[in-house]
Amino acid sequence: MVEKKKQKVFIVEDDSDLAEMLTAYFKVQGYDVAHAARGEDAVGEIEEFMPDIAILDIRLPDIDGYEVCRRLREGRRTHSLPVIFLTEKRERDDKLSGLELGAVDYITKPFDIQELRLRVRNVLRRANLDTLVNPVTGLPEGNLVREQLENMLRQPAWGLVIIGLRGLAKFRDKFGFVAADDVSRAITLMITNAMKETGSEDDYIGHVSGDDFAIITSADKCARLADRCLIRLQPSIQYFYPALERHRIHELPESERLLVHVSSMSSREHNFANVNDLFTALEKS
Repeated sequence: MVEKKKQKVFIVEDDSDLAEMLTAYFKVQGYDVAHAARGEDAVGEIEEFMPDIAILDIRLPDIDGYEVCRRLREGRRTHSLPVIFLTEKRERDDKLSGLELGAVDYITKPFDIQELRLRVRNVLRRANLDTLVNPVTGLPEGNLVREQLENMLRQPAWGLVIIGLRGLAKFRDKFGFVAADDVSRAITLMITNAMKETGSEDDYIGHVSGDDFAIITSADKCARLADRCLIRLQPSIQYFYPALERHRIHELPESERLLVHVSSMSSREHNFANVNDLFTALEKS
């Protein structure tokens, strides 16, 4: 039986006694917990820890909680992170400022720890439902895709195509969220068209991670489908850039430009015991 993964809570609070109490409390509740006392530290550490939710005090010794939230919203990995604000402020305008930044809840000090626990639980339940479908591409992700992969491994002749999009974070930083989202949607359309040309109606497409796509197909079709995806995607990369930037693309190091990596695997070469072994192999590929 696969052990259920702990949900992660990140606490940003400069009051050491309160931070220690919250950390101990949520650990007892079964969460994996991390903490930062300063806003600048929190931004980087949240990016590394990748929590399921952040509990964020507004009053911090350096940048305030609003600025922390703004920076999280600008991050590729953290732009949709649920945030609950902790504050001593009660004014309506302060609450509106938090809500405008996308905070999912707002609780004032002093607070009931049981109430905070229930709010965290409810936010995580809603977030779990919301993240079943990618908001940009409209493709399934998370548990929906995991279930499909588990079913795939029980089939005698499964095939899997993985399309990895690299460099989208750098592209987003330079050209903005709208342009980056357009890239993701265009990639989705081209993959879908490749499936129509080479695959079958039974094939399934979803996200195995934010920028990685997976096509579940059959063992006899996966290599051909992978080739078709690469033929469609590779020549199109340059056209995602503004016209004035296209001539400079090849001058950039690989780490700073958009790249597409396509691979395939099937039951003919692999025999995974479970979906965790499959994910381990994908991380190494």
